[in-house]
Amino acid sequence: MIQFNSFSRLVFMLLLILSATGLAAQDQPDALAMYRQGEYAKAVDICLAELETSPRNMNSYTVLGWSLIALRRYQEALNYARQGLDISRYDHRVVEVAGEAHFYLGNNLEALKFFEEYTVLAPTGDRIGMVYYFMGETFIRIGEYNHADIALSTAVYHSPNIARWWARLGYAREMAEDFQFAMEAYDQALKLNPSLSDALRGKERAAEKMNS
Repeated sequence: MIQFNSFSRLVFMLLLILSATGLAAQDQPDALAMYRQGEYAKAVDICLAELETSPRNMNSYTVLGWSLIALRRYQEALNYARQGLDISRYDHRVVEVAGEAHFYLGNNLEALKFFEEYTVLAPTGDRIGMVYYFMGETFIRIGEYNHADIALSTAVYHSPNIARWWARLGYAREMAEDFQFAMEAYDQALKLNPSLSDALRGKERAAEKMNS
């Protein structure tokens, strides 16, 4: 029979506790994993349950916001983003959620305010390219095409392989009557996706205007 001294017995008990804790953690549903798998409704349910027990959990507010936006439940996303920002006003992830929610709700100036705030809080954040893309789209909406050019140029700097963003940069430049640089952006979009209809049509329009 194996004999345990006091120290061995303590180590054995600690290992049992750590093992049990690890198994319990594995049993906990993972909201971020659900979000990444496209199970947005499940992610929402998990986050809401987490906030019931930990109402100041900013990770839960973040994934909840992302998931609600993916489900197109924009007003709910904004409501929870506001709650999260009441707890941690400068959490850049929730600031971005608020900006996106405002964007999809058509609140252009509010969206720009939160997107610009994100660029200050997290200039190298995971969503910095997307934030500049949304800024560019917002500037297009309000007819500020030179600002849209700057924002979308920054977006493609951070994420150079998204053809649709290059096409939107081309459109912003076309609207600003900068046809030569519009052509260059459309060409880059077509290098990435030769069948992208927005870039094909945009390049035709820009070429016609250059030659008129």
